Amino acid sequence: MSARPDIVEASRRRFLQGATLASGGLLLGVLLPRVAGGAEAVGRPASTEEASFKPNAFIRIDSSGRVTLISKQPEIGQGIKTSLPMVLAEELAVRWQDVRVQQGDLDPAYGNQSAGGSTSTPNNYTDFQRLGATARLLLIRAAAAQWQLPEAELEAADSAVHHRRTRRRLGYGALVAAAARLPLPAPEEVKLKDPKDYTLLGTRIGGVDNHAVVTGQPLFGIDVKLPGQRVAVFEKCPVFGGRVKAANLDAIKALPGVVDAFVIDGTADLRGLMPGVAIVAEHTWAAFSARKQLRVDWDEGPHAQDSWRGFVTQADRLGPQPGAAVVRRDGDVATALAGAAHTVTARYAYPFISHASIEPQNCTAWWRDGKLELWAPTQNPAAGQNLVSSTLGIPKDRITLHITRSGGGFGRRLSADFIVEAAAIAQRVAAPVQLLWSREDDLRHDHYRAGGFHFLRGGVDAQGRVVAWHNHFVTFANRVQRDGASVLQPGSGGALSGDEFPGRWVPNYLLEQTPIECGIPMGPWRAPGSNVFAWVFHSFIDELAHAAGRDPLQFRLDLLGEQELKPGTGERGQPYHVGRMKRVLREAAARAGWSQPLPGAGKGRGRGIAFHFSHRGYIAQVAEVTVSKDGELRVDRVTVVSDIGGQIVNLSGAENQVQGSVIDGLGTLMHAALDIEGGRIVQSNFGDYPLIRLQDAPPRIDVHFLKTDFPVTGLGEPAFPPLAPAVCNAIFAATGKRVRELPLTRTDLRWG
Repeated sequence: MSARPDIVEASRRRFLQGATLASGGLLLGVLLPRVAGGAEAVGRPASTEEASFKPNAFIRIDSSGRVTLISKQPEIGQGIKTSLPMVLAEELAVRWQDVRVQQGDLDPAYGNQSAGGSTSTPNNYTDFQRLGATARLLLIRAAAAQWQLPEAELEAADSAVHHRRTRRRLGYGALVAAAARLPLPAPEEVKLKDPKDYTLLGTRIGGVDNHAVVTGQPLFGIDVKLPGQRVAVFEKCPVFGGRVKAANLDAIKALPGVVDAFVIDGTADLRGLMPGVAIVAEHTWAAFSARKQLRVDWDEGPHAQDSWRGFVTQADRLGPQPGAAVVRRDGDVATALAGAAHTVTARYAYPFISHASIEPQNCTAWWRDGKLELWAPTQNPAAGQNLVSSTLGIPKDRITLHITRSGGGFGRRLSADFIVEAAAIAQRVAAPVQLLWSREDDLRHDHYRAGGFHFLRGGVDAQGRVVAWHNHFVTFANRVQRDGASVLQPGSGGALSGDEFPGRWVPNYLLEQTPIECGIPMGPWRAPGSNVFAWVFHSFIDELAHAAGRDPLQFRLDLLGEQELKPGTGERGQPYHVGRMKRVLREAAARAGWSQPLPGAGKGRGRGIAFHFSHRGYIAQVAEVTVSKDGELRVDRVTVVSDIGGQIVNLSGAENQVQGSVIDGLGTLMHAALDIEGGRIVQSNFGDYPLIRLQDAPPRIDVHFLKTDFPVTGLGEPAFPPLAPAVCNAIFAATGKRVRELPLTRTDLRWG
């Protein structure tokens, strides 16, 4: 059902009007009566500042022609600080060299400001087009009035309005005063550019922060420095949910450079303000040195005996039994399996892993005069403000949050625990305080990607078609209070939808789920859910293809079938578009030379193929690998074909996202694993939690985009999930070894 026109228009007007009110200089546009007391308003320059053109909160043009564009979404390395302003600049028809991009703070006028789930582009693309086009129309109208010409004869380009017939030109700077006084045009008057006329979108543009990043300029949260700033560290119980019984606070306070040390009681929320001991010092060395001498007697709580080994034992006991809940049941799986020509039984397992952002968590907080000011590298600033407000009882309108660039996010900075910790500490200190997590803190107090176990049975008939699929998913959950009751809540990515492929494609399908209770805090991790489900399902599909003796590509195409749309995918209400997926699958195979013989195939060399629909993107990948006889893996080439809609915003950024997904996916596949003993994380730093090294990265990553007639979507997540199954399927083709447990270090790849 389409949205009601009056609702769409009301939303648009509120978006433009709210943005206008936040600009602080000019009001431009028709204001709602509830805002302006029934008055109609047009733009007028504030008496105290230079006249400039501010048609909304995101665009400002001064009389010199300099254009300032606001980037409202947090920049976490995904390039959004460059790409969304490019959308504004394209419709505004300005030269990119005239543009300065400024990071916006948390402000209701900007609308949603979270960065996660590859939503920043699809949620803002159309609005930003209209914002830029509206400002362009106002500038054209200002020139038309000055020249006494019909606006239809004028066009905007290169930061100016042109009348081609008379070769007249007016730079935007000369038009801002007049444009600022014009009323907001009616929606039907605003025309977007034809994509064939784009001069900026689809080109390669370097990140607006690139120079500052490579020259070490202060951009990140950890770079914040304020006059009189103190440094804080926060020691939490190594067992999640533990509390402080006693600590040697007097001894710590007596150490050189220490300002204060105190206990924070915290809350029961595993993802909120955890109990611990704060140390505030004059500088970093004093804070970290004092922490080494801190002695805390902990009440370790109910999860002190949790261990990964125990979880594995529990899962292996539960797996063969009926699940605690039936998520989806179609047909009669037992009968179909009994009558299948070939059956496959498999157990797939993967561990808890950390986000391991290069910049550890940090936040700077300044509590003064009953107000709190925060500087945070966050993916979700509103969540930070909300958590601080609800936990510490500070009204939201007394909390200012400045968004800094993040040194990686991957979902970790959607949580706000480090923000509320800094705020709680700052309330005890008469100066700005920067809370710094160590690398050990970051690994041992993460909100982890949940581990999981899939107990699978599948069957194919004599024609090589999948006729049965049974998956008992044993996952992890935290006990929480909901509506006055104690319930188990699966971690992010720990709940599997019955609509997830191949659900609805197999006539006899059973998906069961059983939670294992744990005290380990879990949170979204790049491509939540998809990052592991794709590996499990597309590896098992490969097993069924080989059991049927069929070509893995054709087997997948036949499984997808001929129905163009599969409604009810459960992902943001988007139907699964089979035609789009089959197209990227065929294109990836063709570009990788799937039908051509691979020298050494089956003797240490192999190709593998996989696809996945994730976060609105359709992606297929083909991996080529070489495995030495002693089990050493080299990924030689990865071919990626993506369908993310009708327009690539920044080609350079898009290629970077795909290449980064491949490398990140390979590093996760090869190395990432956390051990749990005594209710605590064993790993502490990159020495025992290694990241991928340059020599392990594929020397060739071929990136291709299909331009299709569908809405634009994001790319931070969709290209990640297919990498692991493509590589593992290639390993099987090369060696006959099937990888069913992550990371690869847990599988012996030696062959021959």
